Amino acid sequence: MKRRFNWNFAVGAFALALTTVLAGCGSSGNGGSSAQAAAGTSETSTPVQGGELTYALATSPDTLDPRRSGLAVSVRVFGALYDTLLIRKADGSLGPSLAKEWKASADGLSYTLKLRNDVKFQDGTPFNAEAVKFNFDSIIDPETKAANALALLRPYKSSEVVDEYTIKLNLEKPSEAFLGNLSQGMLSIVSPTAAKKAGEDFGKNPVGTGPFKFVSWTENAEIKLARNPDYAWGSGKAANTGAAHLDGLTFKIVPEEATRIGGVQSGQVLAAETVPPQNVVALKNDPNAQLLQTNTIGFPYTLFFNLEHKPWNELKARQAVQYAVDIDSIVKTLYLGTYERAWSSITPGILGYDKSLEGQTKPDLAKANALLDELGWVKGADGIRVKDGQKLKLHYVDGSPNREKRNDIAAMIREQLKAIGIETEVEITQDVATVVYQNWDYDLYGNSQVNSDPNGLVSFYHSTKEGERRTLSGLSDPQVDEWLDQGAVEKDEAKRAELYQKVQQYIHDQALILPIYVFPYTVAASKSVEGLKFDPFGYPVFNDVFLNK
Repeated sequence: MKRRFNWNFAVGAFALALTTVLAGCGSSGNGGSSAQAAAGTSETSTPVQGGELTYALATSPDTLDPRRSGLAVSVRVFGALYDTLLIRKADGSLGPSLAKEWKASADGLSYTLKLRNDVKFQDGTPFNAEAVKFNFDSIIDPETKAANALALLRPYKSSEVVDEYTIKLNLEKPSEAFLGNLSQGMLSIVSPTAAKKAGEDFGKNPVGTGPFKFVSWTENAEIKLARNPDYAWGSGKAANTGAAHLDGLTFKIVPEEATRIGGVQSGQVLAAETVPPQNVVALKNDPNAQLLQTNTIGFPYTLFFNLEHKPWNELKARQAVQYAVDIDSIVKTLYLGTYERAWSSITPGILGYDKSLEGQTKPDLAKANALLDELGWVKGADGIRVKDGQKLKLHYVDGSPNREKRNDIAAMIREQLKAIGIETEVEITQDVATVVYQNWDYDLYGNSQVNSDPNGLVSFYHSTKEGERRTLSGLSDPQVDEWLDQGAVEKDEAKRAELYQKVQQYIHDQALILPIYVFPYTVAASKSVEGLKFDPFGYPVFNDVFLNK
């Protein structure tokens, strides 16, 4: 496997998923798909004040400015630093947070929110309607260079400050996803005072209204937060609505799997995310540790064909790859039964998930070879197909480090495609932002997303306008656009679900993607850690956490 590393690391690489355009929704919720466990808290546990939780992350946040972030790992930190206007409850409904009440206009083109009047940012400045207006106006300002927050906030147009604690949000067009998006971490509210003062450096000097305040960030090593003693406006995400039980929260950046999990077992850290499959059984049997897990919802880890590159703009070429890749074998081999195989462009638990797609795609090398034969690709002496003097090559790009064994997926697919005469060049890069999102230099690229609404499909499959950032697939189809546009405004959930099922069927029939797995967010923790749980998106909630000494 050829590894073309680019050591000019651009941290805003949109590498996760759950690179994430995060989107929220109306009342679809997570459908109960998450098997969520809370860390060792019993009914008789009495929270203990003090102590520091050390929490090992598998990758580093790109920025701690929610307006500019493109990574889900950043949102795991945002939950401690910031609050959102609304929250997503366990049953999928929306609940109050910084906003106490909200009301939609009859035409769906505006929402009026009543805000709390007792909230202060960690720099002492008051939270009010002007602060919300600043946040949202700055997101749509091109100078901010907003990332996923911009996609979440659309179709926001402007704000009107009705009074100090009332704001009217105006939309360009109705959106059934907009209100739910206000519960997403990347639309967390930042301090206008601090943001104006720090400018582009705000991501390294974050100020929010959350239960923990920023202390320091040592690049590629750790992010230190301290208890916000003034915090008294907690939402329903945590049982504790006041100041945190912990004195401090330190996120350690530990990309190496063995080091991260070994740190929990040795006591060097108290919790660590993304437990490797081979460690799951051992941790379940470890008397000094506990394993916490929840399936994330949204868009599974998915490989996208670049439709602007030949021959992958041809349906039969994409179908040949679809028939050649044995996804079941990959998922079972790499994840040992700890990850679920994905079948569609969205995960179970999302409104409109099309269960009929499960089991529809099966490996068939004879069909794969026949399709390439039909396209005129002939196997050469070395087994690689040739047409018009050109070898059949596929440029597969993936990010570094090897999170969730994604580099290993690339290696396995390379071997599987070799069997039908495709030469796969795998490029592992630390600079996904440039290779993929700036140069679009890939034939196949993997991405995933934490999400709670199918409207997020727009970010991957809707046609883009001149000057807008193109989608990963590069798809441009008026029929798909129509279904997505209708889904954004349809108020009847059954009809809305039907529209998104049509989109999923189209994506499957046109072989636009290879859905690989549904990501289970797993955390290994010391038995001394109590009260750690996850929100409906699969992000950790820290305000109930305490250390049982």
